[in-house]
Amino acid sequence: MAICLKVNGESCTARGGSLTPLIDVLRDELYLTGVKPVCREGFCGACTVLVDGKPTASCLTPIGALGEREVVTVESLAAGGQLSAVQAALEEHDAVQCGMCFPGMVMALTGVLARLPGATREEIRSALSGNICRCTGYERIIDAAVSLAAAK
Repeated sequence: MAICLKVNGESCTARGGSLTPLIDVLRDELYLTGVKPVCREGFCGACTVLVDGKPTASCLTPIGALGEREVVTVESLAAGGQLSAVQAALEEHDAVQCGMCFPGMVMALTGVLARLPGATREEIRSALSGNICRCTGYERIIDAAVSLAAAK
């Protein structure tokens, strides 16, 4: 069964059934490996993508539920080799360590800052509640997002 999807502004066709998890299509068919299959239970946030601008666990999202909704992955953010504002702020604050959680963190922050450009520390912390990072302790990540929000 073929299902049409819109990923990073491009229309594509997925071969899986309607219950196939989005993460499998992104990684195995579209070769977008920024989404990380860590827990596959929607708990860790490493597979976060934006669906119509909302952070979404791609491991729990069946492709049949997407229809014409827009899926955005971390690969689309660094257009032309330039880091997105979120990615640049995280780099500037030295907030990256092992990198396993970071694509999901970037997508969660991109989503919240698009929705709430002047987000507070508490709003940012809440937006990251679905993302687990065992390396950083979150403070540098939150500091980076707060500095970006304050600049808006």
